[in-house]
Amino acid sequence: MAFEQFSRLTSNRFKFGLFMLLKLPSAFFCGVRLRHIDPREAVVSVPFKWLSQNPFRSIYFACQAMAAEMSTGVLALGHLHGRKPAVSMLVTSLEARFVKKATERIYFTCADGEDMRQCIEETVRSGEGQVFVATSVGRTQHGEVVSEFRIEWSFKAKAHG
Repeated sequence: MAFEQFSRLTSNRFKFGLFMLLKLPSAFFCGVRLRHIDPREAVVSVPFKWLSQNPFRSIYFACQAMAAEMSTGVLALGHLHGRKPAVSMLVTSLEARFVKKATERIYFTCADGEDMRQCIEETVRSGEGQVFVATSVGRTQHGEVVSEFRIEWSFKAKAHG
Protein backbone atom coordinates (compact mmCIF):
# COMPACT_ATOMS: atom_id res chain seq x y z
CA MET A 1 0.00 0.00 0.00
CA ALA A 2 2.82 2.42 0.88
CA PHE A 3 4.53 1.76 -2.45
CA GLU A 4 1.27 2.55 -4.29
CA GLN A 5 1.04 5.83 -2.39
CA PHE A 6 4.66 6.64 -3.30
CA SER A 7 3.96 5.72 -6.93
CA ARG A 8 1.06 8.17 -7.02
CA LEU A 9 3.36 10.90 -5.67
CA THR A 10 5.97 10.24 -8.34
CA SER A 11 3.36 10.13 -11.12
CA ASN A 12 2.52 13.79 -10.50
CA ARG A 13 5.06 15.28 -12.91
CA PHE A 14 4.87 18.75 -11.38
CA LYS A 15 5.40 17.59 -7.77
CA PHE A 16 8.14 15.13 -8.65
CA GLY A 17 9.78 17.72 -10.91
CA LEU A 18 9.72 20.21 -8.04
CA PHE A 19 11.23 17.58 -5.72
CA MET A 20 14.03 17.00 -8.24
CA LEU A 21 14.62 20.71 -8.74
CA LEU A 22 14.94 21.23 -4.97
CA LYS A 23 16.76 18.02 -3.96
CA LEU A 24 18.53 16.86 -7.16
CA PRO A 25 19.11 20.03 -9.19
CA SER A 26 21.96 18.59 -11.30
CA ALA A 27 19.78 15.66 -12.39
CA PHE A 28 16.85 17.98 -13.05
CA PHE A 29 18.82 20.34 -15.28
CA CYS A 30 20.53 17.48 -17.13
CA GLY A 31 17.08 16.12 -18.02
CA VAL A 32 17.06 12.97 -15.90
CA ARG A 33 13.41 11.87 -15.67
CA LEU A 34 11.48 9.04 -14.02
CA ARG A 35 9.57 7.19 -16.76
CA HIS A 36 8.07 4.22 -14.91
CA ILE A 37 7.95 2.77 -11.42
CA ASP A 38 6.28 -0.21 -9.82
CA PRO A 39 7.38 -2.40 -6.87
CA ARG A 40 9.53 -4.56 -9.18
CA GLU A 41 11.26 -2.04 -11.44
CA ALA A 42 11.96 1.57 -12.26
CA VAL A 43 12.93 3.19 -15.54
CA VAL A 44 14.72 6.53 -15.67
CA SER A 45 15.91 8.35 -18.79
CA VAL A 46 18.62 10.85 -19.59
CA PRO A 47 18.69 12.75 -22.90
CA PHE A 48 21.63 13.58 -25.10
CA LYS A 49 21.65 17.38 -24.95
CA TRP A 50 24.01 20.26 -24.29
CA LEU A 51 23.86 19.99 -20.49
CA SER A 52 24.44 16.22 -20.47
CA GLN A 53 27.16 15.92 -23.11
CA ASN A 54 30.90 15.50 -22.86
CA PRO A 55 33.54 16.84 -25.30
CA PHE A 56 33.32 13.58 -27.29
CA ARG A 57 29.70 14.22 -28.35
CA SER A 58 28.11 11.61 -26.13
CA ILE A 59 26.34 11.58 -22.75
CA TYR A 60 28.80 12.35 -19.95
CA PHE A 61 29.39 9.35 -17.70
CA ALA A 62 28.29 11.31 -14.62
CA CYS A 63 24.89 12.01 -16.18
CA GLN A 64 24.52 8.32 -16.92
CA ALA A 65 25.47 7.56 -13.32
CA MET A 66 22.82 9.99 -12.04
CA ALA A 67 20.12 8.26 -14.08
CA ALA A 68 21.31 4.79 -13.08
CA GLU A 69 21.46 5.74 -9.41
CA MET A 70 17.98 7.26 -9.57
CA SER A 71 16.54 4.07 -11.09
CA THR A 72 17.78 2.14 -8.06
CA GLY A 73 17.21 4.84 -5.44
CA VAL A 74 13.61 5.55 -6.38
CA LEU A 75 12.82 1.84 -5.91
CA ALA A 76 14.35 2.00 -2.44
CA LEU A 77 12.40 5.16 -1.62
CA GLY A 78 9.19 3.48 -2.73
CA HIS A 79 9.80 0.49 -0.48
CA LEU A 80 10.77 2.77 2.42
CA HIS A 81 7.85 5.19 2.04
CA GLY A 82 5.91 5.54 5.29
CA ARG A 83 7.86 2.74 6.99
CA LYS A 84 8.00 2.56 10.79
CA PRO A 85 10.67 2.41 12.01
CA ALA A 86 12.24 4.60 9.40
CA VAL A 87 15.15 3.14 7.46
CA SER A 88 18.11 5.21 6.25
CA MET A 89 19.70 4.57 2.88
CA LEU A 90 23.08 5.53 1.49
CA VAL A 91 25.09 4.68 -1.63
CA THR A 92 28.33 3.04 -0.49
CA SER A 93 29.81 1.90 -3.80
CA LEU A 94 29.34 2.27 -7.54
CA GLU A 95 30.76 0.20 -10.38
CA ALA A 96 30.19 1.02 -14.04
CA ARG A 97 30.84 -0.59 -17.40
CA PHE A 98 30.46 1.36 -20.64
CA VAL A 99 29.63 -0.70 -23.72
CA LYS A 100 28.62 1.79 -26.42
CA LYS A 101 28.80 5.53 -26.99
CA ALA A 102 25.61 7.21 -25.70
CA THR A 103 24.48 9.58 -28.45
CA GLU A 104 20.70 9.54 -27.88
CA ARG A 105 18.26 9.32 -24.96
CA ILE A 106 19.21 6.40 -22.73
CA TYR A 107 16.76 4.47 -20.53
CA PHE A 108 18.11 3.00 -17.29
CA THR A 109 16.15 0.09 -15.87
CA CYS A 110 16.55 -1.44 -12.44
CA ALA A 111 14.47 -4.61 -12.04
CA ASP A 112 15.70 -5.49 -8.53
CA GLY A 113 12.70 -4.15 -6.62
CA GLU A 114 11.57 -7.43 -5.05
CA ASP A 115 15.04 -8.41 -3.85
CA MET A 116 15.56 -4.87 -2.55
CA ARG A 117 12.26 -5.03 -0.65
CA GLN A 118 13.35 -8.30 0.98
CA CYS A 119 16.67 -6.74 2.00
CA ILE A 120 14.83 -3.80 3.59
CA GLU A 121 12.48 -6.20 5.40
CA GLU A 122 15.52 -8.04 6.79
CA THR A 123 16.99 -4.74 7.96
CA VAL A 124 13.82 -3.95 9.90
CA ARG A 125 13.38 -7.52 11.20
CA SER A 126 16.96 -7.96 12.42
CA GLY A 127 17.79 -4.40 13.37
CA GLU A 128 21.10 -4.94 11.57
CA GLY A 129 22.32 -2.84 8.69
CA GLN A 130 22.13 -4.56 5.32
CA VAL A 131 23.92 -4.01 2.01
CA PHE A 132 22.18 -4.50 -1.32
CA VAL A 133 23.76 -4.28 -4.78
CA ALA A 134 21.28 -3.08 -7.39
CA THR A 135 21.91 -3.29 -11.12
CA SER A 136 20.79 -0.65 -13.60
CA VAL A 137 21.20 -1.21 -17.32
CA GLY A 138 21.16 1.73 -19.74
CA ARG A 139 19.72 1.03 -23.19
CA THR A 140 18.81 3.00 -26.29
CA GLN A 141 15.18 3.13 -27.38
CA HIS A 142 16.05 0.18 -29.66
CA GLY A 143 17.27 -1.92 -26.73
CA GLU A 144 21.02 -1.68 -27.37
CA VAL A 145 22.99 -1.78 -24.10
CA VAL A 146 25.05 1.37 -23.59
CA SER A 147 26.17 1.00 -19.97
CA GLU A 148 25.66 -1.07 -16.85
CA PHE A 149 25.91 0.12 -13.27
CA ARG A 150 26.11 -1.81 -10.02
CA ILE A 151 25.16 0.45 -7.14
CA GLU A 152 25.64 -0.69 -3.57
CA TRP A 153 23.08 0.61 -1.09
CA SER A 154 23.38 0.42 2.67
CA PHE A 155 20.11 0.20 4.62
CA LYS A 156 19.85 0.68 8.37
CA ALA A 157 16.77 0.89 10.60
CA LYS A 158 16.77 4.11 12.58
CA ALA A 159 16.51 3.88 16.36
CA HIS A 160 13.16 4.71 17.91
CA GLY A 161 12.88 7.85 19.86
